[in-house]
Amino acid sequence: MNSNTKKKVTIVGAGAVGATYAYALAQAGSCSEIAICDIYTSLAIGQVMDLMQGAVYTPNLSIHVGTDEDFKDSDIVVIAVGTHPLEKCDRDTVIYENAMKIGTIAKRVAESGCNGIMLIVTNPVDYMTSIAYASSGWTRGRVIGCGTMLDTARFRHILSREFKVDIHNINGYVLGEHGVNEFIAWSLTQIAGQPVETFSKVTGDSGLRVVKNKADILREITQSTNHIVNYKGISSYAIATTLRNITEAILRDDNKIMPLSIHLSGEFGITKCSLSVPCLVGKNGVKRIITAKLSKDEQESLKICAKSQIALSQRMYERNKKEFEEAEKSKANKSKAKTK
Repeated sequence: MNSNTKKKVTIVGAGAVGATYAYALAQAGSCSEIAICDIYTSLAIGQVMDLMQGAVYTPNLSIHVGTDEDFKDSDIVVIAVGTHPLEKCDRDTVIYENAMKIGTIAKRVAESGCNGIMLIVTNPVDYMTSIAYASSGWTRGRVIGCGTMLDTARFRHILSREFKVDIHNINGYVLGEHGVNEFIAWSLTQIAGQPVETFSKVTGDSGLRVVKNKADILREITQSTNHIVNYKGISSYAIATTLRNITEAILRDDNKIMPLSIHLSGEFGITKCSLSVPCLVGKNGVKRIITAKLSKDEQESLKICAKSQIALSQRMYERNKKEFEEAEKSKANKSKAKTK
């Protein structure tokens, strides 16, 4: 892709998602340089070696093990680190640990003098986007999460399968939070420029089945990752392709409309959290939030997502406050013991 020469992407996290994303970038020639960083240096080295040994069959590209020095001249820094849930480890503990990592990395990226975009992948991605935004001090358009881009891809895949229509003739979004409260914006969904209900009247049983089973379609979307994990252990290809698509929209200044996670400041009547909403995406990250007109039910669904995110933020705040107070107490006790 000649338009993307001399473009650099740094990936923080060399696990399955980060490495598969790097592979997708390499195969498409989406950029000219990739730096792969990981706390486990040996993992990053192995991924780089594996990718570079096939470089003769890909567009010209430099891939190397990255450090914090790579942040400064990166066009995009993609953060795909995370703590995997362990047995007897509750979900909030995993979220808290991930949030601490994301906050620290976001600060390091900002302190490097990077003028690029930060793209967050770590789940729960909407909350992690808020953490990165707050920690970086950057303008919100430069700190975005992959949000419901993958959920939207799954939605369009299902409609393509059911209606037997090319997926590129289908427009529609899954919005809200990337999780149990996400919803399909049926009011914005079109096939060949027509609302689904209108198009379904000329497609027979398959179309009517979609209209009658909207809840089943949403359930299939939200459960897709679990099904894939049950079959093969991890979900990586679809998210990697999704991330490549976002990356190219930024590097090529495509001005695409994408459902990405971004901090809201009154849009849709929501503040104090990040959610996935339609965004105009180009070289500056999110150039504009598209405040599309949602149905009354969809607006209510978006508010439910906001309440969920704000409640999560409050739980994490209380947890951080408690841990800070306990650490200070422990520090004081140790100081007293030394005095004695």
